[in-house]
Amino acid sequence: MKNLTKVTGFILISLSDHPNNLHLLFVVFFLIYLMTFLTNFLILLLVLTCAHLHTPMYFFLGNLAFLDMSYSSVTAPRMLFDLSTQHWSMSFPDCIAQIFFVIYFGSSEVFLLSSMSYDRYVAICHPLHYSQVMSWGTCTQIVSLVWSSGLLAPIICTLLLKRLTFCGPNFIHNFFCDLPHLLKISCTDTSINVLVVVIVGVLLGTVAFVATFYPYVRIFSAVLKIRTVDGKRKAFSTCTSHLTVVFIFYASVTFIYYVPNTSNLLTLNQVVTVIYTLITPLLNPLIYSLRNKDLKAALRRTLHVDRKIPVNVRGNKAQSLFRRIQFRRLHLSFP
Repeated sequence: MKNLTKVTGFILISLSDHPNNLHLLFVVFFLIYLMTFLTNFLILLLVLTCAHLHTPMYFFLGNLAFLDMSYSSVTAPRMLFDLSTQHWSMSFPDCIAQIFFVIYFGSSEVFLLSSMSYDRYVAICHPLHYSQVMSWGTCTQIVSLVWSSGLLAPIICTLLLKRLTFCGPNFIHNFFCDLPHLLKISCTDTSINVLVVVIVGVLLGTVAFVATFYPYVRIFSAVLKIRTVDGKRKAFSTCTSHLTVVFIFYASVTFIYYVPNTSNLLTLNQVVTVIYTLITPLLNPLIYSLRNKDLKAALRRTLHVDRKIPVNVRGNKAQSLFRRIQFRRLHLSFP
């Protein structure tokens, strides 16, 4: 070990070796990141400004939008900078910081998705007690617990990285600094790090997985008892968007962190990583907004885009309003 040179920086492997492909990738990823940031920011803005969206469901959805904005901003700007300058080096402190925030926002999103599952469970299975159970105080406590619980995994994983030594090669086969790839190139025994990562991941992942899917077991058992087909369809439609986001997120995380990173799977791993870090934060707002009538209505009100009402419909509405006013005046004239 004394004869080895200590590495203080890393070289990220480019997604492509051809310069023309790099320019094309820059344009594509820039548009994806811009759409991700704008759509999530729009949902967050609507949740904050529209009074009829001040409900627990949209409170959690606003936090999810902020998480997706933050998560994509950890990796995308640096990748776009590297694609434009073809400068793929990264210092050790920058690498540790990127790993910390990637794990932090990913862990927080896992816990937030489980909180959203509980919200759907209370709304469907206990609708009469929904306002009492999911009060603003309860929602604030849940979100505070989500953001604080997400700190556990990154603190443990990044502190253990201080015991590692990197002496070359210093090539990371990814477009950002990720924990599995960093452990793979260390010249120190990483068995303790791998063991701790597996234990923390299994414990937190199991708790979050059970907390996410157990409410849906109760939801499905309750929905199956509904006799009308229309009632079942409405109940299932409220859960479809959330379940789609959950499945995409868990599938990507499982492949990246628990599938062995062999040379035969390097290309596939990079593709899944792009989906996990760039595509998923873009799909989340699209899945929710395209299937949510309240968000569409709030967007139309914000942009002042109202549907044109035919003249006869306007006349009927005006007459109906006039009759209601006259009836109220007549009713108020009596003692």
